[in-house]
Amino acid sequence: MKHTGTVPFETERLICRRFEFGDRRDMLENWASLPEIQTEYGEPVYTDEVQVKGLLEKYISSYDREDTYRWAIIEKQSGRNIGQIAFCKVWEEQRTAEIEYCIGTKYWGKGYAGEALSGLITHCFRTMDFDRLEAYHRAENTKSGRVLEKSAMHKTDTVQRFVHEGVSPEGEVCYCIEKDVYLNIINERSC
Repeated sequence: MKHTGTVPFETERLICRRFEFGDRRDMLENWASLPEIQTEYGEPVYTDEVQVKGLLEKYISSYDREDTYRWAIIEKQSGRNIGQIAFCKVWEEQRTAEIEYCIGTKYWGKGYAGEALSGLITHCFRTMDFDRLEAYHRAENTKSGRVLEKSAMHKTDTVQRFVHEGVSPEGEVCYCIEKDVYLNIINERSC
């Protein structure tokens, strides 16, 4: 499998690019310090810029590897970092990646998470070597569920994470999209 790494992409209202040290103030204010974001996302809550700088050092140093896929979500209108979207897991043999995302609470209800997800799916299947993208959410996380429901992804019984762990999803709702399904959707829209 040929990796491309975190190549920037844009949507109508968003720029999705590599993280930069200049993102730390926006990250802290918009999402990294918010328990309602970080808890759902399975990450620690950051309380100051020094902690966020440490996280950014980890993110930025990982860009040296071509198998790192993590984008800062920047609102074009304000130029602010409002969240992130990433492939948190990559299974090369299956040519599959698992997507994770978060958007700051001030930006909820505006379609930004769905727009970033749609942009990433398009970017991936047009420029990368993956055949399948997956995501899941806990059943009680209905906000994330609505993002996935509205996307081109469809429900599936399980995802590679659970297959590799040898467990069945318990309280998680799984989604996926295959490259050929995506290409059929695009072809139908262009007809």
